[in-house]
Amino acid sequence: MKYMVEIVKTNTGFSAHVPDLPGVFTVGDSVKEVETFIQEAIQLHLRGYEEDGLPTPDSKTDVIWIEV
Repeated sequence: MKYMVEIVKTNTGFSAHVPDLPGVFTVGDSVKEVETFIQEAIQLHLRGYEEDGLPTPDSKTDVIWIEV
């Protein structure tokens, strides 16, 4: 399963969130660190769905770049 992750540079490092999984977010000092953390957060979140007997949310978000 693949989910779109938005990574944003902040004043203190980087943050990441997953639009298709509300509440799944993390912060880190580098892009690599935030990628690792968000992957772990997604896995933990999906494990919770599984343990609760809920269906895994579909990935519905896509990304396009618009040049202006």
